[in-house]
Amino acid sequence: MENIAVIGAGTMGNGIAHVFAQHGFNVQLIDISEDSLKRGMSAIQNNLDRMVAKGVLKTENVQQTLSRIKTTSDLIQGVRHAELVVEAATEDISLKKKIFRELDAHCPPDAILATNTSSISITEIGAATNRGSQVIGMHFMNPVPVMKLVEVIRGYNTSDAVTQKILELSVILGKTPTEVNDYPGFIANRILMPMINESIESLYCGVAGVQEIDTVMKLGMGHPMGPLQLADFIGLDVCLSILEVLYNGFKNPKYAPCPLLVKMVMAGKLGVKSGEGFYDYSQSRKAEKIAAQFS
Repeated sequence: MENIAVIGAGTMGNGIAHVFAQHGFNVQLIDISEDSLKRGMSAIQNNLDRMVAKGVLKTENVQQTLSRIKTTSDLIQGVRHAELVVEAATEDISLKKKIFRELDAHCPPDAILATNTSSISITEIGAATNRGSQVIGMHFMNPVPVMKLVEVIRGYNTSDAVTQKILELSVILGKTPTEVNDYPGFIANRILMPMINESIESLYCGVAGVQEIDTVMKLGMGHPMGPLQLADFIGLDVCLSILEVLYNGFKNPKYAPCPLLVKMVMAGKLGVKSGEGFYDYSQSRKAEKIAAQFS
């Protein structure tokens, strides 16, 4: 396998493109917006430069990596030679099904279609295609160049051969793959999001303040980042979306999003990307600089 297409040039998409290119793969980075593609490539450049500054990458590897990434806003042209497509678009089931129908129509017949979804059913996405056995979840963690885990999620129809190929590919990328089955939230978010939601509920009920809750989890539980700060970093809208998938999928009230989370998202307080969430990122440094320290 040599040719990879990545759909979406946002935080996850550009990180996925970065990792594939750094490990010798040819990458087509695809987005409907030329501005998004420019921002995506700028983020990749910045992350590579940061790796050089930290001594984990040689200077000559920067241009080698960048030269392996081509950008396009033409999906049909971008995927026509792809052996693997990794979709990293917005967490919206209707959008993902639309993309996968297009991929099914225009990718080579033997191409594997992967989604980076953090919670949406792989089986449902695969059902939008005529190649359900070749559809799989490949859930990278943010920031992709740094985090080692890849959740490899089998849909109901995903074949053993495709699963094995993606597990092996993840190792080539320097990641540690973990195979899980297709249930709402998979493993990472099925466990993480209720913890974040309970932290927000504790704040909502007045049990403790933001910094106190995060301090307890950092110092008492050994977490590198408190759950409320982590929610800001993930995006409160993303947290809400995942909790809604869990709640709708299991019909269990323990997954119901806290009213405070719902109100904050309605108010546009989304965390780092909006400049304000549980913490205020606008006073000392720009939100982009806050995010950059984790890259």
